[in-house]
Amino acid sequence: MGRKVHPIGFRLGIIKEWESKWFAEGEEYARLLIGDIKIRELIRDRLVRAGVSRIEIQRFPKQITIRLVTAKPGIVIGRKGASVNALKRDLEQLTGITGKNLRLDVVEMERPEIDAHVVAEDVAEQLERRVSQKRVMRRAIQRAMRAGAKGIKIACAGRLSGSEMARREWAREGRVPLHTLRADIDYAQVEALTSFGRIGVKVWVYRGDVLPERAEASPSS
Repeated sequence: MGRKVHPIGFRLGIIKEWESKWFAEGEEYARLLIGDIKIRELIRDRLVRAGVSRIEIQRFPKQITIRLVTAKPGIVIGRKGASVNALKRDLEQLTGITGKNLRLDVVEMERPEIDAHVVAEDVAEQLERRVSQKRVMRRAIQRAMRAGAKGIKIACAGRLSGSEMARREWAREGRVPLHTLRADIDYAQVEALTSFGRIGVKVWVYRGDVLPERAEASPSS
């Protein structure tokens, strides 16, 4: 089961939170869902290799808040805020919400070395520069383990090293318990565009267990 279910979707409502927070029914739900997909596609296309890990969207009546969690806030913001202002103008044109009703927040993540999306983007970028996949995976695993990850697994699939036949290679260190619901597993999938074709990169990062908070013991009478 752990191989067939998305590791984050498998834990939604238990230890993971939704990236889109709003409520709608019927045709309104479909319209807002398609709108969220277009917003994420626009941001991903504009901020390629900018280390954007999460795009959280929160909707209110006639208002929307977008929160970008990134490892490179300087690239997202740009010089004197030029990049983030241009991105906000594109989002206003896409959503039809202008002015203060559209809020765009940029948040810097604490430890990008153990963020699955940042690791996957780094691996894909090096594969596009024709670095050996074994060396790339080994370096990424070493950095993640030094940064405090409990376990990490990286898989690359495609025409690796320009081979005629596509194959799949993976490397792992530590524990990656995919079936344990309390295990904080971060997952990401990125494609590397090489001259030989697309190479898929998948990353699983185990950050430890999320245990329920213990209730404080009531004082004895």
